[in-house]
Amino acid sequence: MEQLGFEGMPRRLYACTPSRLNSWLDCRRRYRFTYLDRPMPQKGPPWAHNSVGASVHNALAGWWRQPYERRTPMTAATLLTSGWITEGFRDQEQSLTWRDRAREMVSGYVATLDPSDEPVGVERTVATRTAVIAVSGRIDRLDRRGDELVVVDYKTGRRAPDADDARSSLALAVYAIAASRVMHRTCRKVELHHLPTGSVAEWEHDDASLGRHLGRAEEIALEASEADEAYRAWSGAPRSPAAAAGPVPPEIDALFPPNPGPICSWCDFRRHCPQGLQIAPERNSWDGLRQ
Repeated sequence: MEQLGFEGMPRRLYACTPSRLNSWLDCRRRYRFTYLDRPMPQKGPPWAHNSVGASVHNALAGWWRQPYERRTPMTAATLLTSGWITEGFRDQEQSLTWRDRAREMVSGYVATLDPSDEPVGVERTVATRTAVIAVSGRIDRLDRRGDELVVVDYKTGRRAPDADDARSSLALAVYAIAASRVMHRTCRKVELHHLPTGSVAEWEHDDASLGRHLGRAEEIALEASEADEAYRAWSGAPRSPAAAAGPVPPEIDALFPPNPGPICSWCDFRRHCPQGLQIAPERNSWDGLRQ
């Protein structure tokens, strides 16, 4: 059913990514900092574990773009080395140590792949819409297995994901729905490939479970869009120069409360959040690395 906005007019679709939806769920203050405040509050220093993850993802994407005869473990290692991101590490020695680990990670992983098994998409953007949302996202890899598609997501974090992580992932479910609609082919299976351990966590959705995830995405979107509209109404209202330079008023700030907890230690905007500063200790930019 079409959602109605002010004075019976159709509500504008909430354009989003799974990351935006999850940001609303994790912490509404961080959501406001990320997507609404302009200029965006200054972030903290880059995280070393993000540098590892981005370097690995880039190398694997580049590997699949190579001609078939160059899809070798050595090529993967070379791509990782040439594209290594050095931000966030304690020093050069730590960066080089992790570069070597990541090189072994990607070369070992591609050794398990069939280089002739061409994916349907690599870093493929897919999108879909309902009466409430227009959602898009980029899939690490989209495979064809028989007559169906499979969403593959690479992971490089400390903990190996399990089947419950694959089952409960809103992002993976949305990717499966969007891929199916874009490619006109069934897509129900989602997989998390953990490169440090070589493990694969998978889940086979059905129409009901995918529908529940999409319904949840719509619920989040309706909540977030109402807060967005209130924020934009305030930010777009005429104000004096002094008021324009002032902080977000309490009635608007109350729509985006913080969610204090351990995750605050890893928040890019921790320095701007008194609750986050109080609840969780400060982390070094390299503390997220798997030991």
